Amino acid sequence: MAGISDYQDQGLDDDDYDDFDNSQRLHSSYQYNYPIENFNNYYQTSSRGELTLNLQKTPTASSFKSYQQTNFYDSPESEEVSLRRYLSHSISLVSLITENIISHPFIVLRRQSQVYQNSKHYHIHPARLFPVVCHLYARQGISALFKGLGSSLLVRGSLLAIEDVIDKITQWPKEINSRTTMKQFGQHLILKSISLGIVLPFYSASLVETVQSDIASEKPGLLDVFREGSSRWLAWSVPAKGRMLPVWALLPSGVCIGLSKYLFGVIIKGISTRILSRHYQNKEEKQGARSKDLSTINNEVELASNIISLITSEILFYPFETVLHRIQLQGTRTIIDNLDTGTQVVPILTSYEGAFDCYVTTIQSEGFGGLYKGFGALMLQFAAHLAVIKLSKWVFNQITEICSEKAPTKVTEFYNLEPTSISQQHGSTVSRSLSYVSSLNDEP
Repeated sequence: MAGISDYQDQGLDDDDYDDFDNSQRLHSSYQYNYPIENFNNYYQTSSRGELTLNLQKTPTASSFKSYQQTNFYDSPESEEVSLRRYLSHSISLVSLITENIISHPFIVLRRQSQVYQNSKHYHIHPARLFPVVCHLYARQGISALFKGLGSSLLVRGSLLAIEDVIDKITQWPKEINSRTTMKQFGQHLILKSISLGIVLPFYSASLVETVQSDIASEKPGLLDVFREGSSRWLAWSVPAKGRMLPVWALLPSGVCIGLSKYLFGVIIKGISTRILSRHYQNKEEKQGARSKDLSTINNEVELASNIISLITSEILFYPFETVLHRIQLQGTRTIIDNLDTGTQVVPILTSYEGAFDCYVTTIQSEGFGGLYKGFGALMLQFAAHLAVIKLSKWVFNQITEICSEKAPTKVTEFYNLEPTSISQQHGSTVSRSLSYVSSLNDEP
């Protein structure tokens, strides 16, 4: 077994000795002591003096232990891929927060426009909403745009909790994928229908808190949504207040609209996922390189498909949502802000017999545009959502570029590549030793 001494016997010049000397002084100054025996165990020279790597074919317990104790470092590419993966998940989290919290003011505006049957302005174009928002903010403050946020989050959380409980009791799948069988798909639809039916009265109570005016009504408590929803469940056959529709009259329309909207969103998400995946694949084939980090691409495809599914389903089912909100609010004696002026309040007084009667009456008295009242708020909601996603991507891309310009942390620690230490202590020694290490790697 040959070692460094064989190199010395073969007549190395002074520069080579200097390189070896610098390498030893570099390691000794930073307490990296590698004995000659370890070097001999891994390298050997052939008869022609070529340096070859001696690898063990079968790993032993001692070699595995020494492998664990060796200070390896990650490549810059792996650290950049990990950073991009982390930032991709962060963008998904930002999208979730935007959908549930930042979009709530636009939901308040659109629901107030939907339920007011005698309004003069339909607010189909978003430009008409700006003066109304200014008047509301001047009279009631920013809280007028975030009313009912707590109850909305509680209802959404309750829906997820109910689905999880039913899934554990019945073993029906609460999520579907490409490997789901027809039987499992049917069980999944039953689970969704039951969950929507249970949550529907609480959703109606949350709707009241979202649209009622703060200056004409008492502010509800955090858990009042459960109290009001439970009271609507108890009033199964006889309405509790005036012309309030019973639960059995709301369940068919509410479950059908909610389930149809969900199925449509699943179909659109599946189609958009396939199209976007094919687009990314064709883009990589044109560039001549395939990405090593598939999880980042999958996250981007999933984020884009979710946004496309959300936008298309909300636009298509907007008229049905208007009808559902009106029959749910009937008989609750709710007073809302008048969005024609933004400075007055008006009561909601309707006498619909059901969902179909509400649809026909709206078409006759308000025209087809009456079903799209407040559509401008929906346009502003999606514009704000996309703007937040674009801004988040830009910020995260800037962070990625800044971090990718620096050397990886473990590489810096291994070679001690701090600017001050290189310039002040061992500038020439480090550079010559590193050049020697790279020259060893380049040799055949």
